[in-house]
Amino acid sequence: MRELTSAACRPPGPDDHRRGPEDGVPVVFFADFTCPDCAVAAGELADRGALVHFRHLAISSRHRRAVPLAAASEAAARQGAFWEFHDAFFGDPGRTDDPHLWQLCEGLGLSLEQFEADRRSAELLAVVSAQTSEALRAGAISTPSFLVDGRLLAELPEAPGAEG
Repeated sequence: MRELTSAACRPPGPDDHRRGPEDGVPVVFFADFTCPDCAVAAGELADRGALVHFRHLAISSRHRRAVPLAAASEAAARQGAFWEFHDAFFGDPGRTDDPHLWQLCEGLGLSLEQFEADRRSAELLAVVSAQTSEALRAGAISTPSFLVDGRLLAELPEAPGAEG
Protein backbone atom coordinates (compact mmCIF):
# COMPACT_ATOMS: atom_id res chain seq x y z
CA MET A 1 0.00 0.00 0.00
CA ARG A 2 1.42 3.37 -1.00
CA GLU A 3 0.60 6.24 1.35
CA LEU A 4 0.48 9.67 -0.23
CA THR A 5 2.28 12.75 1.00
CA SER A 6 -0.47 14.47 2.95
CA ALA A 7 -3.89 13.90 4.41
CA ALA A 8 -4.66 17.59 4.66
CA CYS A 9 -8.24 17.25 3.53
CA ARG A 10 -11.44 17.33 5.47
CA PRO A 11 -12.63 14.08 7.02
CA PRO A 12 -15.74 12.26 5.79
CA GLY A 13 -18.74 14.48 6.32
CA PRO A 14 -22.41 15.11 5.67
CA ASP A 15 -21.75 17.14 2.49
CA ASP A 16 -20.34 14.08 0.72
CA HIS A 17 -22.43 11.69 -1.35
CA ARG A 18 -22.42 8.71 0.95
CA ARG A 19 -23.74 5.20 1.14
CA GLY A 20 -23.05 1.99 2.92
CA PRO A 21 -23.65 0.64 6.38
CA GLU A 22 -23.46 3.29 9.09
CA ASP A 23 -21.21 0.96 11.07
CA GLY A 24 -18.93 0.44 8.06
CA VAL A 25 -15.43 1.86 7.89
CA PRO A 26 -15.71 5.41 6.45
CA VAL A 27 -13.72 5.75 3.23
CA VAL A 28 -13.50 8.94 1.19
CA PHE A 29 -13.35 7.82 -2.44
CA PHE A 30 -11.71 10.40 -4.74
CA ALA A 31 -12.71 9.35 -8.25
CA ASP A 32 -13.09 10.32 -11.88
CA PHE A 33 -15.92 8.90 -13.99
CA THR A 34 -13.47 8.43 -16.91
CA CYS A 35 -11.17 6.20 -14.81
CA PRO A 36 -11.53 2.44 -15.36
CA ASP A 37 -9.72 1.72 -12.07
CA CYS A 38 -12.34 3.84 -10.27
CA ALA A 39 -15.10 1.59 -11.63
CA VAL A 40 -13.25 -1.43 -10.20
CA ALA A 41 -12.65 0.34 -6.87
CA ALA A 42 -16.33 1.28 -6.60
CA GLY A 43 -17.23 -2.40 -6.79
CA GLU A 44 -14.56 -3.35 -4.26
CA LEU A 45 -15.80 -0.73 -1.79
CA ALA A 46 -19.36 -2.03 -2.10
CA ASP A 47 -18.19 -5.64 -1.63
CA ARG A 48 -16.28 -4.68 1.53
CA GLY A 49 -19.24 -2.97 3.17
CA ALA A 50 -17.45 0.37 3.51
CA LEU A 51 -19.30 3.58 4.30
CA VAL A 52 -18.32 5.37 1.08
CA HIS A 53 -18.02 9.15 0.91
CA PHE A 54 -17.63 10.10 -2.76
CA ARG A 55 -15.64 13.15 -3.89
CA HIS A 56 -14.48 14.20 -7.34
CA LEU A 57 -10.91 14.22 -8.61
CA ALA A 58 -11.69 15.29 -12.17
CA ILE A 59 -8.81 16.73 -14.19
CA SER A 60 -9.67 17.86 -17.70
CA SER A 61 -6.07 17.72 -18.89
CA ARG A 62 -6.13 13.96 -18.26
CA HIS A 63 -9.47 13.37 -19.97
CA ARG A 64 -11.57 15.98 -21.73
CA ARG A 65 -14.81 14.49 -20.35
CA ALA A 66 -13.69 14.24 -16.69
CA VAL A 67 -15.17 17.54 -15.52
CA PRO A 68 -18.36 17.34 -17.65
CA LEU A 69 -19.07 13.85 -16.31
CA ALA A 70 -18.44 14.94 -12.73
CA ALA A 71 -20.86 17.83 -13.23
CA ALA A 72 -23.35 15.39 -14.78
CA SER A 73 -23.22 13.24 -11.64
CA GLU A 74 -23.89 16.33 -9.53
CA ALA A 75 -26.82 17.21 -11.81
CA ALA A 76 -28.20 13.70 -11.27
CA ALA A 77 -27.74 14.26 -7.52
CA ARG A 78 -29.95 17.34 -7.74
CA GLN A 79 -32.71 14.95 -8.78
CA GLY A 80 -31.88 12.46 -6.04
CA ALA A 81 -30.03 10.03 -8.30
CA PHE A 82 -26.30 10.43 -7.63
CA TRP A 83 -25.69 6.79 -6.70
CA GLU A 84 -27.92 5.51 -9.48
CA PHE A 85 -25.89 7.60 -11.95
CA HIS A 86 -22.64 6.43 -10.33
CA ASP A 87 -23.60 2.75 -10.59
CA ALA A 88 -25.03 2.98 -14.10
CA PHE A 89 -22.10 4.96 -15.43
CA PHE A 90 -19.41 2.80 -13.84
CA GLY A 91 -21.36 -0.22 -15.12
CA ASP A 92 -20.92 1.03 -18.71
CA PRO A 93 -17.95 3.43 -18.55
CA GLY A 94 -16.94 3.35 -22.20
CA ARG A 95 -19.69 5.66 -23.43
CA THR A 96 -19.12 9.23 -22.25
CA ASP A 97 -20.81 11.20 -25.03
CA ASP A 98 -23.89 13.35 -24.47
CA PRO A 99 -26.37 11.04 -26.25
CA HIS A 100 -25.33 8.27 -23.83
CA LEU A 101 -25.84 10.61 -20.86
CA TRP A 102 -29.29 11.50 -22.17
CA GLN A 103 -30.17 7.80 -22.46
CA LEU A 104 -28.87 7.26 -18.95
CA CYS A 105 -31.04 10.10 -17.64
CA GLU A 106 -34.06 8.69 -19.41
CA GLY A 107 -33.38 5.26 -17.92
CA LEU A 108 -33.12 6.79 -14.44
CA GLY A 109 -36.34 8.75 -14.90
CA LEU A 110 -34.64 12.14 -14.64
CA SER A 111 -35.86 15.36 -16.21
CA LEU A 112 -33.47 15.85 -19.11
CA GLU A 113 -34.22 19.58 -19.25
CA GLN A 114 -33.34 20.01 -15.57
CA PHE A 115 -30.29 17.74 -15.91
CA GLU A 116 -28.92 19.78 -18.82
CA ALA A 117 -29.44 23.10 -17.01
CA ASP A 118 -27.85 21.82 -13.80
CA ARG A 119 -24.83 20.08 -15.31
CA ARG A 120 -23.81 23.27 -17.10
CA SER A 121 -24.31 25.51 -14.07
CA ALA A 122 -21.41 27.43 -12.55
CA GLU A 123 -22.52 26.21 -9.11
CA LEU A 124 -22.01 22.52 -9.90
CA LEU A 125 -18.78 23.16 -11.79
CA ALA A 126 -17.55 24.97 -8.66
CA VAL A 127 -18.39 21.92 -6.51
CA VAL A 128 -16.34 19.69 -8.81
CA SER A 129 -13.48 22.19 -8.92
CA ALA A 130 -13.39 22.60 -5.13
CA GLN A 131 -13.31 18.85 -4.49
CA THR A 132 -10.62 18.32 -7.11
CA SER A 133 -8.51 21.15 -5.69
CA GLU A 134 -8.85 19.74 -2.18
CA ALA A 135 -7.69 16.31 -3.34
CA LEU A 136 -4.72 17.75 -5.21
CA ARG A 137 -3.69 19.92 -2.23
CA ALA A 138 -3.79 16.81 -0.04
CA GLY A 139 -1.43 15.01 -2.39
CA ALA A 140 -3.78 12.86 -4.46
CA ILE A 141 -2.30 12.78 -7.94
CA SER A 142 -4.16 9.87 -9.43
CA THR A 143 -7.51 8.16 -9.34
CA PRO A 144 -8.72 6.38 -7.48
CA SER A 145 -7.41 7.75 -4.18
CA PHE A 146 -8.81 7.04 -0.73
CA LEU A 147 -8.89 8.72 2.65
CA VAL A 148 -8.98 5.97 5.30
CA ASP A 149 -8.43 6.52 9.01
CA GLY A 150 -6.98 9.98 8.33
CA ARG A 151 -4.47 8.69 5.76
CA LEU A 152 -4.60 9.50 2.07
CA LEU A 153 -3.86 6.34 0.09
CA ALA A 154 -3.29 5.58 -3.58
CA GLU A 155 -4.85 2.14 -3.21
CA LEU A 156 -7.26 0.41 -0.88
CA PRO A 157 -5.70 -1.46 2.02
CA GLU A 158 -6.64 -5.14 2.30
CA ALA A 159 -9.22 -4.24 4.95
CA PRO A 160 -10.09 -0.52 5.17
CA GLY A 161 -9.57 0.58 8.73
CA ALA A 162 -6.97 -2.07 9.49
CA GLU A 163 -3.51 -1.00 10.55
CA GLY A 164 -0.91 -1.24 7.84
